[in-house]
Amino acid sequence: MPQSFVKITASLTAHPGKADELRELLIGMIPHCRAEPGNLRWDIWRDTSMPTRYVLDELYRDAEAVEAHRQTQHFQAYLARVPALADRSALVLEAVALGE
Repeated sequence: MPQSFVKITASLTAHPGKADELRELLIGMIPHCRAEPGNLRWDIWRDTSMPTRYVLDELYRDAEAVEAHRQTQHFQAYLARVPALADRSALVLEAVALGE
């Protein structure tokens, strides 16, 4: 039976004058998210054509790990702060065909 990995890709575009604050918030999330038992990856990327846009690349063991992540204090604090800092959209993805 295939793994039930869940990938989340979130795009955050900073509001004018908020890029540095958004970057600090995201970097501050790294140790907390990577320490979660079901987290396999939690990486931050920045768009080279739009430096105020960040992309979160997250990978979780399964849907239960995603739900556990969403219940954490650090994720709840992040959700409370993001609307003042950026426009956010997220894709929650399931594996169809993965390479080895």
